[in-house]
Amino acid sequence: MSYEKDLEEFEPVIGLETHVELGTASKMFCGCATEFGAEPNTQTCPVCLGLPGSLPVVNAKSIESAIRIGLALHCDIATWCRFARKNYFYPDMPKNFQTSQYDEPLCTDGYLDVDVDGSVVRVPIERVHLEEDTGKTLHVGGATGRIHGATHSLVDYNRAGIPLVEIVTKPVVGTGVKAAAVAKAYVAELRDVLRGLEVSDVRMEQGSLRCDVNTSLNRPGEPWGTRTETKNVNSLRSVERAVRSEVERQAALLRSGGRITQETRHFHEDTGTTSPGRSKEEATDYRYFPEPDLVPVAPDPAWVKELKEALPEAPSVARKRLVGRLGLSDLDAAAMVNAGVLDLVLATTQAGAPAAEARNWWLGHLAQSANAAGVEAGELAITPAQVARVVELVAAGDLTAGLAKQVVDGVLAGEGSPDDVIAARGLAVVKDEGALTAAVEAALAADPDAAEKVRGGKVAAVGALVGRVMKETRGQADAAAVRVLLLDKLGVSD
Repeated sequence: MSYEKDLEEFEPVIGLETHVELGTASKMFCGCATEFGAEPNTQTCPVCLGLPGSLPVVNAKSIESAIRIGLALHCDIATWCRFARKNYFYPDMPKNFQTSQYDEPLCTDGYLDVDVDGSVVRVPIERVHLEEDTGKTLHVGGATGRIHGATHSLVDYNRAGIPLVEIVTKPVVGTGVKAAAVAKAYVAELRDVLRGLEVSDVRMEQGSLRCDVNTSLNRPGEPWGTRTETKNVNSLRSVERAVRSEVERQAALLRSGGRITQETRHFHEDTGTTSPGRSKEEATDYRYFPEPDLVPVAPDPAWVKELKEALPEAPSVARKRLVGRLGLSDLDAAAMVNAGVLDLVLATTQAGAPAAEARNWWLGHLAQSANAAGVEAGELAITPAQVARVVELVAAGDLTAGLAKQVVDGVLAGEGSPDDVIAARGLAVVKDEGALTAAVEAALAADPDAAEKVRGGKVAAVGALVGRVMKETRGQADAAAVRVLLLDKLGVSD
């Protein structure tokens, strides 16, 4: 059965655990660099490798960033909290425990409002806490990049110890058929909040923003069902697909009399489905205990107040203000929110493009390009400023609409800025009057029948002649100007 049909029979409960790598210059408990893409194992030291005798020291900037995140999410900020050891073994966990926060997190009881199809859904936040990231295991020799089928594995500890904030929602209920859309909208809005705070680059494709998606189903009136946790989902589109996939899988299993197993699951981008990972541990399985090498953290309330007063304007507030200023309709705003391009449209207008042109590009050709690539529009290799430049060139008559799309495609392909693409591909509009006249005369000579029809009063026949000129100029002539020139040559008024 379909997702929609499944949710006529079952009620969904979703929850999201979002991990955010903070954009600090050094790691959580040591001075190692955090730059992405460095050679494996070149950004490590005895502390982040957990070597005997090494002692951690808390990164003060990470504490400040986590508090600012908590305040932006309307959380209560603890006046006293501490770190704990979360014990488990993974090859990419050099200490065999993760320094995290357990029963006494830094931020608790917040919320984030998201807009879904024109209605506001409040997503409750359970906690925002600090921890350190793990290393990264690379499975070599297989076809999928996973351990199954690999010939060997390599471990890169550069990421181990990078400051990580985990944002955990409370169970989100009552969303019905909108469950998947709510999950996507929440992560999108959270990403915008974090970007506005400038605490992280929130690059999902690089892993600096990762999401674990919890899903369960129950029939109306029954207790909540057993949940599964789809791990490390790394795009907005995939968050939505992960919820839909688990709803369909769990509904089919429950309908057949089966039982849901509490487990982690892997999301497969190619199929949009999930597969089993491991049985999900309970908190007691991690044997949490207070970290003996770190003192508790006790933020000064006066400092927290200063941080709150200095918070930037919330993205949702900024959007409403800018949408009103630009005169966009509620329908336009809803369409852009649903497509995930409203902020991109606004940024494009701020770079100088008219609102209507910015809207048309991001909801049109760029949205189609994103869909074809299977990514979100914001992940495309083009900036709002570059889109605004293309709009400017069209308005100046230096590009036609067709040429503009070719220029944008060149930018998306990594060929440089719009001006670079125009120069490399030779895409500028033909403005040489002599060249246009020659192309018009060639078209008239090549299709005398069409010319006679136009002279005889069938002005629509000029379209075939315009097409010939456009072909002759490789689409680099202004079609409207060509049409005027052809009619003038034929002695016909429009």
